[in-house]
Amino acid sequence: MSKNLRERAEATSADVLKILGHAKDDHAQEVTDAIEHAIIRALIDERDRCADVALECCSEDSEKAKEVSEEIRRVKSVLITNLSSMR
Repeated sequence: MSKNLRERAEATSADVLKILGHAKDDHAQEVTDAIEHAIIRALIDERDRCADVALECCSEDSEKAKEVSEEIRRVKSVLITNLSSMR
């Protein structure tokens, strides 16, 4: 079963609130938002790292390296657009 980022953030939020002994409605939205933003930042950072690695690994074929790097960064833009539309 595939879960979107929001579902993962909500499940993690529920787990965190349970561990802390708080009611499910006690700041659940804020905790969920913080977790979702952390996931998004991690994904974006990882996409950037992948693009940088692609440039380094393909240094002998600079055109291919640029192509791979641009594709990874394009996927990042699509990811941000899709995540923004989820709001």
